[in-house]
Amino acid sequence: MRASKALLAVPLALALAACGGGSDGGPNGDGGRKAAGKPVRGATVTVADSGLGSILVDGQGRTLYAFTKDKDTSGSCGTECIAVWPALTGSSPATAGRGVEAGLLRDERRPGGAVHVAYGDWPLYYYVGDDAAGDVNGQGLDGEWFAVSPDGKLVRTAP
Repeated sequence: MRASKALLAVPLALALAACGGGSDGGPNGDGGRKAAGKPVRGATVTVADSGLGSILVDGQGRTLYAFTKDKDTSGSCGTECIAVWPALTGSSPATAGRGVEAGLLRDERRPGGAVHVAYGDWPLYYYVGDDAAGDVNGQGLDGEWFAVSPDGKLVRTAP
């Protein structure tokens, strides 16, 4: 049993190491959370209560994160990083759900026509290690990934 857990941990550790090294110069991609790698139709950002307090989530309650290396709302998570931290994208502009300040919600066009959703100063991402709505397994990883509060600030508390 220990050997199988160790084998599962190795690919995740390698992926996280690739992500923490900064941008590889590639675009954010049009990945999104869908297994097929296609952007969702029109993403919805809303607020949910969690062990971290009130945080941004998508329409299905999945936690949204920000990357501290993103500057001026420009995504710096390159191709390898996106494999672990898929961008919240859509094929049309995002909508503000319950508790979201519509003035902080923005869409950034990416190559290929996808829209990367940003909130305040932060492009938004998922974490592949979150299996279900309400999971916050990406919180604080590498000291660079944090959930986002409804005021657009990073939530830096531990889960």
